[in-house]
Amino acid sequence: MGVLKRTVLQLNASYEPMSVISARRALTLITKGVALVQVATGIQVYPGIYLPSVIRLRNYRSYPRRMQQVTRKNIFLRDGFRCMYCGARSPKVMLELEHIVPRCRGGKNVWENLVAGCHECNQKKRDRTPEEAGMTLIHRPLPQTIHTSSHILKQMGAEVKEWQTYLWQDSDGDRRYQYVN
Repeated sequence: MGVLKRTVLQLNASYEPMSVISARRALTLITKGVALVQVATGIQVYPGIYLPSVIRLRNYRSYPRRMQQVTRKNIFLRDGFRCMYCGARSPKVMLELEHIVPRCRGGKNVWENLVAGCHECNQKKRDRTPEEAGMTLIHRPLPQTIHTSSHILKQMGAEVKEWQTYLWQDSDGDRRYQYVN
């Protein structure tokens, strides 16, 4: 991956995580004086200039809390990259989007009707509901809330050590998403 295609966590002036942006965009914001480097990597992009891992805006920006879009990637992030029927995790299995209520029966592409499913479970279920197929979901899919964007941002940064200080944590310090039945 090219250095400028790496991702950078963008914080508001209040240290609130706003988004994940490209390193190219982060360097542009820094060069224009709009942002400061909060955490740098050890990668030099120019003599004396290091690639940022986390940047912070100089001035607070009010921005609307956008509800996260229903996409394959966001559903997989929400479900922890595992099949919601058998629990198999990616990359051991190829995941697919699974409609709980099949599209042929009027099932919509909404948060509450989509889950990650492996190919085998998807084939077993076919165009039936989980109850009709004799299958149970490990967890019911969580609906979209005002916290969906924060959760997906947290999932995107789960593997980046430098971002952990700035991402939301559960009260017990666990950064992994916990389903509530």
